[in-house]
Amino acid sequence: MSTDSSTPRTPGVPVVVVGLGPVGATAALILAQAGCEVTVLEADASLDRDLAESRASTFHPPTLQMLDDLGVGEELHRRGLISRSYQYRDRHEGLVAEFDLSVLDGDTAFPYRLQSEQQNLVDIIHRRLTTMPNVEIVLGARVESARREDGLAVVRTGGERPREWRAPWVLAADGASSTVRKCLGVDFPGMTYPERFLIVSVEDDLSALIPGICEVNYVSDPEEWLVLLRTPRHWRVLFPVPDAADTASVTAPGAVQDRLRALAPNPGGYTVAHTSLYHVHQRVADGFRHGPFLLAGDAAHLNNPLGGMGMNSGIHDAVDAAHSVLAAIGGDTSPADGYSGRRRDAALNLVRTATHRNWENLQQKSADQRRRNHEELSRTAADPASARDYLRVSSMLVSRA
Repeated sequence: MSTDSSTPRTPGVPVVVVGLGPVGATAALILAQAGCEVTVLEADASLDRDLAESRASTFHPPTLQMLDDLGVGEELHRRGLISRSYQYRDRHEGLVAEFDLSVLDGDTAFPYRLQSEQQNLVDIIHRRLTTMPNVEIVLGARVESARREDGLAVVRTGGERPREWRAPWVLAADGASSTVRKCLGVDFPGMTYPERFLIVSVEDDLSALIPGICEVNYVSDPEEWLVLLRTPRHWRVLFPVPDAADTASVTAPGAVQDRLRALAPNPGGYTVAHTSLYHVHQRVADGFRHGPFLLAGDAAHLNNPLGGMGMNSGIHDAVDAAHSVLAAIGGDTSPADGYSGRRRDAALNLVRTATHRNWENLQQKSADQRRRNHEELSRTAADPASARDYLRVSSMLVSRA
């Protein structure tokens, strides 16, 4: 899917991208490399974001291939760490199963996960975009309205200098609270989980405190399940928190230390770099294409982070959406016509299903069902053919754009 920026295929055709997160950045780069006149509207006035705040940090094999095709994979690898396996564990019994992604050698050039905060990808692409004369990036441009008029997409930004933007196509990657989606009147049905997720980033080496863990670990427990995940700069721990719990009490430094010490004693306490607490949703927009508007990423679908599929599926949206727009500009509208069906199917039948199943298994309270789950995971991981089938789904190889 790579595009040679030295031979533009769509010179002068304007396209607006709303949002400069990993999804919008990926779409913008594809379009710019193809020669479109790309305007990126980003609500934040600055892209100086704390890496510790980045929720998404896992890049799956097909995503790595897409980014490699775009010419940004090598630099992203330099800013990340390779995770060749991941574990399912029980909080009291220890290791349940370890999945070795090397069984995917015949399926992908990237048989591993790359752990790297999403902001690293945004930074890499942003720097590329700023060198391209056919790209305009407007920071502090918060979209206040979106509509269709005379066959064009029209978006209006507010602030001290309101401005209107018109283009044959707009790719909306403006997040879960997408103004574009709301202005178009697109329903966003789904559900909110009964607990919030508390993410704590620590500078301590959890692999020294919990011997035997690898870079990514899903830890089941009927009372307090966990996710332990290593990034280049930190270890992250994800805890479930009852929705009714008082936010100030949950995020108080002493309370955070108590949760961490219950996980693994650490004389002197933990060095906490960042703490965040947020609600988690499973939602899918009724349609991802509305005339000249294409919704992508969190603007189109939300899921829980258990499995690292949210950012990845959003990047897959971006690749599909950008290439669909390029095809339409070239006279073939069929990819754009089918965009919503393809990407909604992936969101509904892969991402939503897999991530919700992960949540159900981690918090399973029935001792008998927990035992059956553990036995099935152990059998699957021990058999290379079964492990490959399992990993093709969990690594999103079955849903590439």
